[in-house]
Amino acid sequence: MPASRLHLVRHGEVFNPRGVLYERIEGFELSERGHEMAAAAAQDLADQGRKIKRLIASPLIRTQQSAQPIAKAFGIEANLDERVIEPWNKFKGIKLAPKAFLKNPSLLINLRNPNLPSWGEPYQQVASRMNQAALEAWDSVDGGDVVIVSHQLPIWMLYRSTAGLKLPHSPSSRRCSLSSITSFEVVDGKLTEVHYTEPGLGHSADAVDGGAV
Repeated sequence: MPASRLHLVRHGEVFNPRGVLYERIEGFELSERGHEMAAAAAQDLADQGRKIKRLIASPLIRTQQSAQPIAKAFGIEANLDERVIEPWNKFKGIKLAPKAFLKNPSLLINLRNPNLPSWGEPYQQVASRMNQAALEAWDSVDGGDVVIVSHQLPIWMLYRSTAGLKLPHSPSSRRCSLSSITSFEVVDGKLTEVHYTEPGLGHSADAVDGGAV
């Protein structure tokens, strides 16, 4: 018997005073508010009465820190999986604003194909690795739930690919807030979203969410 439900949890707010795209750069840890958001996500899973049997996290520090409250709440350890990591991006370390392109016009060539996208890891590649990781996670337990702590774009690619939507999109349209929980079940043989909640909203009035790729 596989999992009962698969939860994709996004990390909490990151301490990023310069507002750069943090991509996979080391050292971008959760802010104090981010830790509170991560705790809220763990509490939400507990309040739902879910029985979490396995916890998987992206190897980046912000996702490992976001997984800690879940590990503590359910008495399990987090397993790291490179397949659920933040996508690579050519704009890493840059604060994306019109001024950045004025200072360095050569950056504009990276915008030539938004459908791929030309500025980062192809959407199809992100969707493929996320689906592979999600399905393996689903089959890795004998009942109970699995949690994967990941990042905005990977979670959104998993959602769009399983919903039959085109992968190219406007980043501003992503429904995947900090410490949100997107839950899936396998229905008729395919992953299907069944629930979405935003437990971090109570801590996000002044939260900064500007570094996602």
